[in-house]
Amino acid sequence: MKKIILVALVFISLTSEAQDEPASPLTFSGYVETYYVYDLNQPESNVRPSFIYSYNRHNEVNLNLGFVKATYTTDRVRANLALMTGTYANANLAAEPGVFKNVLEANAGVKLSKNKNLWIDAGIFTSHIGFESAIGKDCWNLTRSMLADNTPYFEAGAKISYTTDDGKWFLSALVLNGWQRIHRVEGNSLPSFGTQVTYKPAGNVTLNSSSFIGTDKPDSARQMRYFHNFYGIFQLSPKFGVTIGFDYGLEEKSPETSSTNSWYSPVVIVRYAVTEKFALAVRAEYYEDEHGVIIATGTPNGFKTTGISLNAEYAITPNVLWRAEIRNLHSEDNIFVKDNSGTTTGNTFIGTALGVNF
Repeated sequence: MKKIILVALVFISLTSEAQDEPASPLTFSGYVETYYVYDLNQPESNVRPSFIYSYNRHNEVNLNLGFVKATYTTDRVRANLALMTGTYANANLAAEPGVFKNVLEANAGVKLSKNKNLWIDAGIFTSHIGFESAIGKDCWNLTRSMLADNTPYFEAGAKISYTTDDGKWFLSALVLNGWQRIHRVEGNSLPSFGTQVTYKPAGNVTLNSSSFIGTDKPDSARQMRYFHNFYGIFQLSPKFGVTIGFDYGLEEKSPETSSTNSWYSPVVIVRYAVTEKFALAVRAEYYEDEHGVIIATGTPNGFKTTGISLNAEYAITPNVLWRAEIRNLHSEDNIFVKDNSGTTTGNTFIGTALGVNF
């Protein structure tokens, strides 16, 4: 009997010591998202419209994004390294050289204050612009909005950031290599700059303002770009949420003038959780870029496109998410390729995706 009691005491002691051990500062995670999209315009190349960078392959089962990530976090130091593959990486990082096409994140940071949440970080980051990221599980729809697909998903540079003690305010200033650039455009000697201000007055409301100032051209053809993104996320009840976003940008028409061309895009997403596992979302959006600053069409009215989509999702398990979506885009001009018969004003697709995070 004494031996049994002794063994029990030793086991309790070892268990207690294991529970008291601090968590490792190094953690690993990953994400895989496969998809199938059928475009009713049936493009012969199997490539969907050029301004769509996620889920952009027609009539094939494919990988949109798969990545593995290592995160290191202590009280004063933090770092992230995530390597990826998929059609998103192929499409959105086509301009980057070599292995940089496969880098989702690679950054390191140091806390500048012992008592305040003030950090400086440098490297490759997810963008400070917008509420939709490349990671499907973090968004309300299967596909990204036109607004998201045509603003930076990623950026490279350095940033200083501060979060207030109550967590309500986040402030950041950035020096960047350009508009969605890891490597700066050849011949461009001017860094770009960004700011971000996020305010959370309550747990169910997030308001964000992000800006960009810089150029995506070499010095010999410099055209300054000025851009602002605003969004608000309102979780009106445990079941009902609304996201409102608006982009507005200006770019100089030529290096010889300060006159500018503009573009803008509003978007509204409404999400309703039918049950804990099943949810629906509707997105309405519009994108106008008459002069082809971001999306060039070569047509009389430029890019003036309205979009509507319906999304359904089901959480099979806490880390497995299935989604389906039907989406229609309509433009003033014939900008969408239709099989081998020319172009048309409309584009409709149906798609589904399965995402697993671990």
